[in-house]
Amino acid sequence: MEIKFFDDPFESPKPRHEVRIKQLGLYIYPDQRRVAVGFELTPFLEKPSIEVKVVNAEGVSAGSMNVIEAFQTNFSLTMHLRDKAPTSPYHLRAILYYATPETEREDVHVLQATFSVDEEGEHIFTYDEEE
Repeated sequence: MEIKFFDDPFESPKPRHEVRIKQLGLYIYPDQRRVAVGFELTPFLEKPSIEVKVVNAEGVSAGSMNVIEAFQTNFSLTMHLRDKAPTSPYHLRAILYYATPETEREDVHVLQATFSVDEEGEHIFTYDEEE
């Protein structure tokens, strides 16, 4: 019997300093008030957390969410934009980090994206290893 814990044998779980957001996907709903945010992470040994913040064109916070100790490498969540009227562009910043009550927060990777709610549908942002 062969037990496979990972789909790709060349991608073994990484220590925290090597974990990255490989891909960030956004799906902008037609109502322009909701954005599904999808993440693809490198396999990890320790569960990472992710902080997501969205600011509008005026630099005012339009939404935020925190994923505490993600247990999957591929998942998505829906964020609601708080603006009374949609503005464009929006700037999204996702920070992958590790933190425990006993230790200080350690930011490991940051991925930024700019999007417009006028462009409904799916948008993909990929991590460039040369950044």
